[in-house]
Amino acid sequence: MEYKYLPNITYPSDLKQLPREALPEVCSELRQFIINELSHNPGHLASSLGTIELTVALHYVFDTPNDRLIWDVGHQAYAHKILTGRRERFSTNRQFGGLSPFPSPDESEYDAFIAGHASNSISAALGEQIANELEHHDRQVVAVIGDGAMTGGLAFEGLNNMSMFKNNLLVILNDNNMAIDPIKGGFTQYLVDLTTSSGYNRWRYRFYLLFKRLHLIDEHKKNRVQRFNNSLKASLTKQPKNIFQGLNLRYFGPADGHDVLSLVRILSEIKNHKGPRVLHIVTTKGYGYPPAMKNQTVWHAPGEFNVESGERKADQSATTPQLWQDVFGRTLLELAQADERVVGVTPAMPSGCSMTIMQEQLPARVFDVGIAEGHAVTFSGGLAKEGLVPFCNIYSSFMQRAYDNIIHDVALPRLHVVLAVDRAGIVGNDGATHHGLFDMAYLRPIPNIAICAPMTPDDLRQMMHLALSYEGPIAIRYPRGRVPATEVEPSAVEIGKSRCLQQGGESDSKAVVAVLTIGNIGNAAREAIEATDIAHYDMRWLKPLDTAVVDRLVSNGVRHIVTAEEGVLAGGLGSAIADYIADRGYDIRLTRIGINDTFVTHGSTKELMQMLHLDADSLRQRIMAIRQLYKN
Repeated sequence: MEYKYLPNITYPSDLKQLPREALPEVCSELRQFIINELSHNPGHLASSLGTIELTVALHYVFDTPNDRLIWDVGHQAYAHKILTGRRERFSTNRQFGGLSPFPSPDESEYDAFIAGHASNSISAALGEQIANELEHHDRQVVAVIGDGAMTGGLAFEGLNNMSMFKNNLLVILNDNNMAIDPIKGGFTQYLVDLTTSSGYNRWRYRFYLLFKRLHLIDEHKKNRVQRFNNSLKASLTKQPKNIFQGLNLRYFGPADGHDVLSLVRILSEIKNHKGPRVLHIVTTKGYGYPPAMKNQTVWHAPGEFNVESGERKADQSATTPQLWQDVFGRTLLELAQADERVVGVTPAMPSGCSMTIMQEQLPARVFDVGIAEGHAVTFSGGLAKEGLVPFCNIYSSFMQRAYDNIIHDVALPRLHVVLAVDRAGIVGNDGATHHGLFDMAYLRPIPNIAICAPMTPDDLRQMMHLALSYEGPIAIRYPRGRVPATEVEPSAVEIGKSRCLQQGGESDSKAVVAVLTIGNIGNAAREAIEATDIAHYDMRWLKPLDTAVVDRLVSNGVRHIVTAEEGVLAGGLGSAIADYIADRGYDIRLTRIGINDTFVTHGSTKELMQMLHLDADSLRQRIMAIRQLYKN
């Protein structure tokens, strides 16, 4: 389509020059622009389509970037990026060297706070709002939460504190049927008109001043009046008091989140109200694009597609290796069918981790607890305490939010919970907020927990079967994407035992360099040093560590150990080997290959592995250079 307005909008200041009646067309152009761009440069489509009208209204009414706009779940923020100086570069979104996949203050002053993980917007916005008041800054702060983020406990902690501290924070709940059921009807819309009208709020404020002058109300009694006002509203509408009103927050809505003119009017009316406020809007995920509205789960991130037909590009041929997550999902169903103790737990990722495979067959034994990782772990602990064996699948980067739950509610009481650490390692285009680089480092210090990582799909299947019979907590970390096209010869998985992939000559005694790997990176290392005189061990277990293999290498005269891992060096496999060598006083050189003290940007997995020097070619150069030191 030809764009009338969009080419002339670089920043919100340009948007504000337009008459209000032009805003619906601006929304239409934004929607088509996003659809066109994402059809060939995949990203998070449906969520951003659902917030276009809200985004336009926010930037039209508020003075960004002076006013702070804080997004929750950055899936919603593509229109925001386009309207804030990044339209010309939007074609680079999620690409190596291009725009960040989520709002990032490092990228733009319009991104007031980072938004990669869910449920943090209210807490962050409340902090910024109170800081602005203490520093006497004249600015508004708005938090936009939705797309399931209201199920996270941190969101409720933020709401609770909103009602405790003096502030003027505005929270917008983008309700797209994933968290709170929308309330529909003409009378409800009338209430929105009433409670957000200038007349209503002007008279409400005049009565407040009158009561205060007559000493019938003071700051300490304001909450009582607020409770009375909420009760009166509930009585008039025949609706019970909702959670926001119960927390003494001024509640507006629900409003139509796809009526941009109405949103502009509502936001204009309530932006200068004093005290904490919640505006509840109802939206449809994928709004304006029928294929996305019809199947919102698939179109959350659909990959490449044909705009006109809505047909998604075929992923791969039938001969393409399966996904790691599908290996997990099929094996979980197999275990559950054989053992009725097995249950599945996931925080809002049943399709992402392929737990839908079990869910379709045994729905009563799969629990999607929403975006609530801490609860998922402790809930699993409760299940295990009563004799079930929960396989709790959480993406590595999201499991960070459940760290105390793992320690206190699973590891300490030695409960039989299987932590399936999905998306471990480099995940690609979602970038720094989503790479699973820290799980080995943060799990390794915890007592009572075993940690393993498969190099092949057969390893993953065996580890899951072993986990079912293991007494105590066990974590299995595996990557995103497709399993390696070629597999090594299957061999039995035993607790704390490594696997020799290559002896390095006729035996270990002939090798001077040995490479120890864990997990998926073993495939790249195997390709790098295959048919050389370098020994290669797939350690399989980070904990308990196979220290016997280190003892044997040292006793056989190996002079240099190289460790390789797809995770941070601090605290991972290399650190574990270094600790053991130091404790034993071994005189042997050690080189650790992994990810240094840095966050990793976004890009394709191939690009990032090359950048980090973790691909097969880079490993070959590094390891063979070490081998060259001992050539003579």
